Amino acid sequence: MSAYSSREKGSAMVEFALTVSLFLVMLFGIVDFGRALYTYHFLSNAAREATRYAAVRGSTCSDDGSCATSNSASGAAGPTTLADIKDYVKSITPPGIGSSQITTTACGIDGGGECADSTPTYCATTVNEPGCTVQVKVSYPFGFLVPLVHSVSITLSSTSETVISH
Repeated sequence: MSAYSSREKGSAMVEFALTVSLFLVMLFGIVDFGRALYTYHFLSNAAREATRYAAVRGSTCSDDGSCATSNSASGAAGPTTLADIKDYVKSITPPGIGSSQITTTACGIDGGGECADSTPTYCATTVNEPGCTVQVKVSYPFGFLVPLVHSVSITLSSTSETVISH
């Protein structure tokens, strides 16, 4: 009987190893998708916040004093620029997301970027004007930690658009 019980101990160890391996892969997969959701939530919020930041700092914001304070690291007051928007997005980046890997593009500011179909045609020549739209897209290359999809990197991005008010 002792030979039979030692065989069963060996098969129980194999079953345990397979079960624990599957459990750990599922656990780390859940953690990774949680990290992906955290990153996407940040990108979505950053795009909305950066769009609002640009919308209230249009070409006429200095007329009413709403942008009298400095917008950028350069210390210049006045209408926002793409560099100001990039600096703003990096300043609100939470821990766990590499701010150096964030890509920020904008349309309706400095004449850069591809504008959405909803952008009025006159805004192509007059940027930062009230009534024109500003669109900000924030992207981030997300890498998974799970061994099965570790080599796969996906680009998460979010876009927000609003009308310039100042």
